[in-house]
Amino acid sequence: MVGTGYVGLPAALMWAKAGAQVVGVDIDENVVRAINERTMLINEAELDELMRDPVVHENLIASSSPSQADVFVIAVPTPVDPLRKVANLTHVDHAIRAIAPFLTEGNLVIVESTIPPMTCRDIVKPLIEELTGLDVPREVHLAHCPERILPGDIFQEIVHNDRLIGGMDDKSTDLAVQAYSMFVKGVLHRTSDVAAELSKLMENAYRDVNIAIANEFAAICTNLGADPDEVIGLANKHPRVNILQPGIGVGGHCIPVDPWFLKEVAPYDSRLLGMARMVNDDMPARVAARIRSAVRATPAPRIVLLGASYKKNCEDKREAPALLIAELLRRDGYDIVHADPLVEGMGYTSIGDLADRAHLIAVLVAHDEIVQELSKTWDDVAARMATSQLIYLDK
Repeated sequence: MVGTGYVGLPAALMWAKAGAQVVGVDIDENVVRAINERTMLINEAELDELMRDPVVHENLIASSSPSQADVFVIAVPTPVDPLRKVANLTHVDHAIRAIAPFLTEGNLVIVESTIPPMTCRDIVKPLIEELTGLDVPREVHLAHCPERILPGDIFQEIVHNDRLIGGMDDKSTDLAVQAYSMFVKGVLHRTSDVAAELSKLMENAYRDVNIAIANEFAAICTNLGADPDEVIGLANKHPRVNILQPGIGVGGHCIPVDPWFLKEVAPYDSRLLGMARMVNDDMPARVAARIRSAVRATPAPRIVLLGASYKKNCEDKREAPALLIAELLRRDGYDIVHADPLVEGMGYTSIGDLADRAHLIAVLVAHDEIVQELSKTWDDVAARMATSQLIYLDK
């Protein structure tokens, strides 16, 4: 397993629990050490329990370099270039080069990393053939099996979600099905590598577009003095309408990235996807403007921002819009206190302590813990504030 982060480590644990001998490979020596010391780096109780399981302990080791294996799984990051908005496949390239000396005839290579369409055929296949002299997929089998997990519920998702098994040929698909059948209880959908690449990206692009239209509807309502929650709630009374709840933007490791991979390969057939990305990327600036407006009449306001992860009830900060909102307000010179009970290093004793002499509390990420504490203690919290303003920017 090349890459032992949010995607690779849970899969490595599941295969080890199922009886496979697993080597987790990571370039971060601290991660390697933590795995070998059985320290769980992802805050999920079920995964922590798996890490301490005697069967896993026997079958899983971590290393900074690959070794001989039957199956090589690549689960490394594929970020988007912030300026050109195209996939940065550097980590995938390095992973292929790292496993190449250990590849032999009959091996299976699985790419779990999210990649642009045609990556397996145009980049991974030629690179393996160049480095090994082996034919893909006749001698080295290749499949794209994109991850489908959600931080905060990884254990359930990795076991019970359906999976796409996109082999470059039937033999590759058969071998990948055998591998995932060891722990996946969801349906394994046999398909091609290209169809799997496209489907994974479409899943998140679809979600991005739906989020964008909810955010755009909310902006229209606000401009006209209407309550977005009320208006969207009324629209959703229609039996074939299901508008999402507007929010502060889109974060995480998939939704803000995947639509760009489709736009990269089909720029003229993905105009809607590009517009959705622009709408959602603009949300942190809009939210920051709303917060500025709320304290405009207050000299030297002190603002408490609650929530820093990219979604509620998880600690994952990757691409979190809340972090950008806080940064935008700090650049304006505001006195900002930013806290999150789930994010390491951002915890607090109580919201009341955070709110002492504050002029505004803005809930950016509505973790259950935050909502429940505010519900129970708001009168006390308000009494400690200079101005008792509370706005929920996430529901």
